[in-house]
Amino acid sequence: MKIHLTSVFVDDQAKALRFYTDVLGFVKKHDVPLGEARWLTVVSPENPEGTELLLEPSGHPAVAPYRTALVNDGIPAASFAVDDVRAEFDRLRGLGVRFTQEPLDMGPVTVAVLDDTCGNLIQIVHSG
Repeated sequence: MKIHLTSVFVDDQAKALRFYTDVLGFVKKHDVPLGEARWLTVVSPENPEGTELLLEPSGHPAVAPYRTALVNDGIPAASFAVDDVRAEFDRLRGLGVRFTQEPLDMGPVTVAVLDDTCGNLIQIVHSG
């Protein structure tokens, strides 16, 4: 068994697609119109057949309190592996990305947390 698809709730799918592709570097995998929303997924360019991230509309009434609680408590909605947290922090900060936690060494892992501009905190991590 392996993870095929996971999702993050986003306020605006078009804005999220731009951020996740143009800034974070993912590539669009699926973009299927579904009425007012889209089935919109991105993948890592390093593994285009790997796990997909669904940029899911945040319209369900349970989403707002859930995301607000996570953000208020500083809890990331997702975690993405990078080769070098500090280098990625510098690259993303140079692109105007706002971080809520700068790189932090935590034993065998280094983490940082960023704001995805669509209502979520996202952690970047390197272990090794």
